Amino acid sequence: MIPSVNESGSRTIGLLAYLYGPGKHEEHTDPHLVASFDGMSPDPGRDPKATLKDLQQLLDQPVQALPKHARPAKHVWHTSVRATADDRILTDEEWGDIARRIVASTGIDPGDGQPGCRWAAVRHADDHIHIVATLICEDGGRPDDFRSGKRAQAECRLIEKELGLHQVAPGDGTAAQRPTSAERHKAERQGRERTAREELRETVRRAVAGAQSESEFFDRLAAAGLLIRKRVAPSGNLLGYKVALPDDRNAQDEPVFYPGARLAPDLSLPRIRERWSGDARDQDAPTDTPVRTAPDGPADARRRTASAAWQAVLVVEHGEDAVAAAYIAATGEVLDALAKTSAAHTRRELREAAFAFERASRSHVRAERGHDRALRQAARDLVHGGPALGRGEDGATTAMAIDMLFFLITAAAHWHAKKGHAQQAAAAHRAAEHLRTAYQTAAAQPLRALYQRGRRLGRPLQQRQTSVLREAMPELAERILTEPGWYALAATLADAEAAGHDPAALLADAAGRRELDTAESVSDVLVWRVRRAADLPTDTSDTVSGSHAAERSTRRAGLSRPASRSLPETPLTRG
Repeated sequence: MIPSVNESGSRTIGLLAYLYGPGKHEEHTDPHLVASFDGMSPDPGRDPKATLKDLQQLLDQPVQALPKHARPAKHVWHTSVRATADDRILTDEEWGDIARRIVASTGIDPGDGQPGCRWAAVRHADDHIHIVATLICEDGGRPDDFRSGKRAQAECRLIEKELGLHQVAPGDGTAAQRPTSAERHKAERQGRERTAREELRETVRRAVAGAQSESEFFDRLAAAGLLIRKRVAPSGNLLGYKVALPDDRNAQDEPVFYPGARLAPDLSLPRIRERWSGDARDQDAPTDTPVRTAPDGPADARRRTASAAWQAVLVVEHGEDAVAAAYIAATGEVLDALAKTSAAHTRRELREAAFAFERASRSHVRAERGHDRALRQAARDLVHGGPALGRGEDGATTAMAIDMLFFLITAAAHWHAKKGHAQQAAAAHRAAEHLRTAYQTAAAQPLRALYQRGRRLGRPLQQRQTSVLREAMPELAERILTEPGWYALAATLADAEAAGHDPAALLADAAGRRELDTAESVSDVLVWRVRRAADLPTDTSDTVSGSHAAERSTRRAGLSRPASRSLPETPLTRG
């Protein structure tokens, strides 16, 4: 149950006209009162003799009783209270009780003999009500409605439990500001998928992903087509910025600008600068890690991203909170960069994953920036590596990167859950589901090719890889051998052996780095871990010769290769 409080109204009659009207798209049905301050207020929806003016004058009476100079300019308090989509339809009596509890908890009408404001609750849809109140009490004083939004949220959490409704995850004040109803209606009129605020937030996040300076950040904003206004101090120092979509204009045909901080708390200029200063501190610290240069192309960038994500999993699971928070924040940058540069067939799901994970990238645990440099560099590599094709090495390394990011985001969800960050944990889980879908699309072709190659391996080589599996992973070996993905793993082990690696050692290391019992397809997961660890090409057309070399080695050892059998293709599953 979600309350949305707005205290800035100045015309009671205007709000009532909207609540009792047909709505902007004829969505209001049977508008009527379910409760009011006295239980006897006129209802223009059900009483043919009552008018909107009657109800307005009754609600405004304490305001009008004040001297004109003492009347507040904006005296209308308004909140909507909405049930979630999977809640049952509540009765008018239940909605009436909810309205009374909301006005009591927020201080609008506290009850127990205390002075209260006049209010009315209107229902014009199955799933929500609107409460309108005038902010002058019966004794002429102002109500104690400080932080009424948070108080309404807390009361809704209690109502959900008592009525057996869907329990909404409590917030912690770190979420981005939601689009207003006016912004949503405007987006609908303009045929936009998202509101201007949401589009700007996504564009700014993509611009900051991997950026290393203010000039680079603002150049990216300009290249994305945004209008930019900078706030400069008399000294010439840059204090902040605003952005607007060129075609998002107000009634005066002027662009509607949003400050970075109004898009999301971590998109203010001071918070963005923390990322760059963190990079500088990390560069000044002694390190054995060689300086990385820009990648040659999108496939190389995705390989580096997979490696960085794999290392980040261990940090999020076992590192200090401030460092883990930095890695989780930087994961959002990687997702933004990957969505921006991936092929069309995976771009939408990756974009939705990045959009969902945005909520998980912030919490009250202050991120210690600088430790996350490897992930931020991965985001930068993705941007500078350029757009990836959906096939060949580009497509296969995209699948590898998504696979590793899936585990990183799952680790982030577990970290948030342990900290009691309910909204962030839920957002990370939503992002993981979008990544799962993107992975299935990206991995289908390369895993199918590996599967077919694994089926064509000679029986002696298949038996060798089976022995390797049982030696390295005795607890999971039988499960893996029954999975369709085993043949892709067998081909991968053959490639690793041909490249001079010890496949048993690679398997043992891949299995030991993180639990596998919860994976849908253990073999799929191991394919990407082994190929990443052994630095094997992911475009399987480049590795056929490697498997042939392994087979030739087997035959020289006195083994023969039987004719391969052609079997029907088996659907692949995500690990």
